Amino acid sequence: MKTRITELLEIDYPIIQGGLAYLADANLASAVSNAGGLGQITAVTLPTPEHLREEIKKVKMLTSKPFAVNFAISLYGDKWKDYLEVAIAEQVPVITITGGNPLPVLERLKGLPIKKISLVSTVKQAMKAEALGMDAIMAVGQEGGGHIGKDDLGTFVLIPKVVDAVKIPVIASGGIGDGRGMMAAFALGAEGIEMGTRFIATKECVLAHENYKKTLVEKTEMDTIVVKRTLGAPARAILNPTTEKVLELEHQGAAFEQLQPLIGGENNKVAIYQGDMERGFAWAGQVMGLIRDVPTVQELFHRIVGEAEEISEKWKSIF
Repeated sequence: MKTRITELLEIDYPIIQGGLAYLADANLASAVSNAGGLGQITAVTLPTPEHLREEIKKVKMLTSKPFAVNFAISLYGDKWKDYLEVAIAEQVPVITITGGNPLPVLERLKGLPIKKISLVSTVKQAMKAEALGMDAIMAVGQEGGGHIGKDDLGTFVLIPKVVDAVKIPVIASGGIGDGRGMMAAFALGAEGIEMGTRFIATKECVLAHENYKKTLVEKTEMDTIVVKRTLGAPARAILNPTTEKVLELEHQGAAFEQLQPLIGGENNKVAIYQGDMERGFAWAGQVMGLIRDVPTVQELFHRIVGEAEEISEKWKSIF
């Protein structure tokens, strides 16, 4: 496959693995990159900047192909700055930015040969990202897992709106988990896709507990819920007693301090690391309804590309 995204990132397929807080490690990132996509390491949910350095070095041992480091800059104060210095020192080829104003990151990266991509959820954000000097944009629809936009824009409307508004290449995210989703993204004008939830349900996502993966396989698109709206940071998670309680407290006007024990990182780990899918909570997108197995990353790529080729041939018979 050849798009501006494959050329920009020097990858075989325009498929990017999501940042996946607490889960995107060297094992998963290298598997995605070796399969021909762009794997990512999550940065600021690692305990220290030195842990990030270790993960970067491990990725370099496991693959010779490009990879990225993801920075969620809005949730952890200025913690990201020390991690960014590590990424720069280790000559990471690509940095992705989610949440918050990316300007401070871009100012530090100015003049460095690092490709920069930011996640957006509105046309306005996309235009701002382009004006700031991003090399590409990932636009996420409200179907996505984890933190999504405040405006509930679906992928099918958001992507063509963003494509029409900017000149830099656009990567579609939210509700994509197979070759059909990728070809739909191409039809909307995107030049690549990002998948988060789908990559959790792979064998190389070794940090995710088997109960988490089992839930992703067994539950449907109806089993997610959006929490944290009252905090101004809506995010999609798996429906369970914990997220139902969060929603109930939000309806009662609960403050952040009341919600924190339920929605904080430690309780996230209870589900994703310990496998307690009732007491903890876990992020997931509506694409959960399309996940039916836990393949290797290579098997998943082979399947997606095969589906895309079948659709391409079908289109030839239509037009």
